Amino acid sequence: MNKPGADSKVRITERSLFYWILRRHRPMQLFLLLVIVISLFFRVFPLEMQKRIINEAIYLKETELLFLYCGLYLGAVTIAGLLKYAINVMQLFTGQKILVEMRTELYQHVLQLPLQFYRKMQPGTVISAMTSELNAIGFFLGGAIAIPVTSVLTFSVFLGFMFNLNPLLAMLSIGIYPVELVLIPYLQKKYNTLNKRRVKTTRAMANVVNESISGIHEIHGNVSYGLEEQKLSSFIDQLHALMKKLFIVKYGIKFANNLFQSLGPFILFLVGGYMAINGQFTLGALVAFLSAYEKVYDPWKELIEYYQSYQDAKIRYSQIMKIFDLDPPHLLLPAGREPLALPGNIQLSNVTFTVGNGIKLLENINVDIKANEQIALVGFSGSGKSTLALLIAQLYDTSRGNIEIDDYDIEDLSKFDMGKSVAMIAQHPFIFSGTIYANLLYGIKAIAEDDELPDREQILSVIRDVGLQDDVVRFGLQAVLTAEECKPFRNKFLRMRQIILTSLRDDFANAIEFYDATKYLYYSSIRDNIVFGDSLSGEFLVERLADHAQFMELLREIKLENTLLTLGFALATQTVNLLADFQDDEFFFRDNPMEVDEFTIYSELLERLKGPQPEDVEDRRLLLTLAFRFIPNKHPIVSLPSALEQQILKARHLFQEIIVNIDMDHCKVTGSCKPCDKIPKCGESSAFIPFCPSEYMYTRTLLDNILFGAVKSEKLLDDHLRTLAQQAFQDEKLLDEVMAIGLKFEVGSKGDLLSGGQKQKLAIARAFLKDAPILIMDEATASLDNSSQARIQGLLENEFKGRKTVISVIHRLDLTPAYDRILVLKAGRIIEQGTYDELMERKGAFYELVHAES
Repeated sequence: MNKPGADSKVRITERSLFYWILRRHRPMQLFLLLVIVISLFFRVFPLEMQKRIINEAIYLKETELLFLYCGLYLGAVTIAGLLKYAINVMQLFTGQKILVEMRTELYQHVLQLPLQFYRKMQPGTVISAMTSELNAIGFFLGGAIAIPVTSVLTFSVFLGFMFNLNPLLAMLSIGIYPVELVLIPYLQKKYNTLNKRRVKTTRAMANVVNESISGIHEIHGNVSYGLEEQKLSSFIDQLHALMKKLFIVKYGIKFANNLFQSLGPFILFLVGGYMAINGQFTLGALVAFLSAYEKVYDPWKELIEYYQSYQDAKIRYSQIMKIFDLDPPHLLLPAGREPLALPGNIQLSNVTFTVGNGIKLLENINVDIKANEQIALVGFSGSGKSTLALLIAQLYDTSRGNIEIDDYDIEDLSKFDMGKSVAMIAQHPFIFSGTIYANLLYGIKAIAEDDELPDREQILSVIRDVGLQDDVVRFGLQAVLTAEECKPFRNKFLRMRQIILTSLRDDFANAIEFYDATKYLYYSSIRDNIVFGDSLSGEFLVERLADHAQFMELLREIKLENTLLTLGFALATQTVNLLADFQDDEFFFRDNPMEVDEFTIYSELLERLKGPQPEDVEDRRLLLTLAFRFIPNKHPIVSLPSALEQQILKARHLFQEIIVNIDMDHCKVTGSCKPCDKIPKCGESSAFIPFCPSEYMYTRTLLDNILFGAVKSEKLLDDHLRTLAQQAFQDEKLLDEVMAIGLKFEVGSKGDLLSGGQKQKLAIARAFLKDAPILIMDEATASLDNSSQARIQGLLENEFKGRKTVISVIHRLDLTPAYDRILVLKAGRIIEQGTYDELMERKGAFYELVHAES
């Protein structure tokens, strides 16, 4: 069970920035401070060596002393550099560890905030706060203690060294610092104010972009590009103006820092030089003093930058925490007990739900629902049906009154209690990126141990129940399997191929052009006709063929290269001439070997060519690639010369014999599924697999392997043929294996690779697998066809009757007779309730709704 840790006594949004720094990873931070203290000695020591090199070694002309002091200087500088590197790395690691913990805990907090929060808050604001703005804080966290401590200690040590050399010069050198202490905070305050406005404007701009991307179909449909550009342009202009001011102040701070840094050496050269000329200060001491001043300014500068970084991090942190400064309405885990599995008796007493401006969506709702009772919620548009369902699911909280589930006040139930007891299906369910399998188990994994997860048979049974079987089988058939994945079923899949090639051959002949080593294939590309197989390494991909030296040498030997160049030239010429006015429309390129984004390339190629035999290697590659893609019966833009067919067949056999060393005689046996034991390079261990009846093609889909040929037309591969194939799978006891493969199908971001009906069925299956005692359906079948709706309704009647409490918001009133009781809502109130027959006899509001629908 994936249970987060216990909640901290201090709410995350109430913690100060230094809460994270002072309470996390203390041993590492103490060790870091120890390394800093040690490094100070090695940073000061080279200054003493500078003085001694000049005053002793050079002045006394002692070579041995010079080598000794220089060696000590080099050793100290090296050690100081290594320690500085170690300090930087430890700061970074510490900061990133704290950032990981901060982001994780904040994300846990954000996920538990009530739905009302997300109705007011733009997603772009949340995303920006959780990502880029927290990243900026992370850079500060690692050095929050180390940098000021290092800087203060370093400043003190170097200043002490300077006082030791000459108190007067030391006093003059630091005399400019108080002025900087006044000016820099003043400029920083202005910078902070502008930075707050920048953060606010950036978030607003992120919200606009997020909204535009989410509603891109509406923008395209309404041609509202200009309107969206106007929305964003105002924020771009605001941000532009703010950034100009921000950088003016930022570089003003840098200018002040650089100016004060330059004033120090000026004073030292003037006063120190005067003292050295008059014999009051040695040259070695002056050089050491100048070096010490440069060193003492570095920690001062770091302190100034630290102050700026702290102010920036403080502002970002406070604004982030202000966004999420809200208590989760319910505990995540119950206190002192295991999560409850409630039977499903539900009582609502005087329940009222109010939104902004005092608008009541529900008012004084009173109803008792017995365990295992099936309730239909119906009513007029805007009557509050869905809101009532969400209140019972604890997704909204009542404004007044209370809801009890098995004598427990819903306000006192934890999220895990509700997760164990309630399964919810929304009208517009959200499907997460990942596999179908992961989405099916999404509602279970959070609340169940690994050994409590449903097995494959249970999952496949639910898939069949909700009518998702055909879709999952199709996904499985479209999967490309690795040798390892295929190994347990390889022989069975090849047996399926044999059934298609023999028993069902006549049924499939009109839809499939089966691979035949002795014939030219009109529904396959020229590349497939010549290579007649696939390389696992991708060596013979169509885009690489023109660069394959041995392959091109073969084409030249049989005088096929020039013929293919001529074909490629004809294809390019015809396409450019015919599709010049439609070059950006993918629709017109469906029956063409040229890709829509290649039109400009080939158009420019034809402008510079004088004929079909270019000399430039790249030009020849482009024409050959187009020819290799050409499929005679799918690309009618040009016709295939009959003489070319025989040349290509000759090329096929020479290619198999010379380049990949394959004996084609075995592959000529139609329908044979015997292993290629006699042919070393014709087997699953080979890097090249020919279109041989006995070989599984690991670069092709499972369906391609079963059909063993090119599909002539998807329309011809109709439901009848698919049914025949599925029946054959069933007979061979392979259907469950194909479904298991289909469960690994990646659904895409937000389930975008699924249709609306598939998403809805997946969400229903997810809820059914959870098998909670209470099932809440908010128009859960609205996007399904009538047959699928009837199927789901049949499940509720036959499988869940007497087993689950079902509360269903109904949009089709002809489904209501099956429910034990019907609640009719209008304007946020229950105006009628009873069985279907009782309400129809009463001839009230429900009667009117039924007759209005019919």
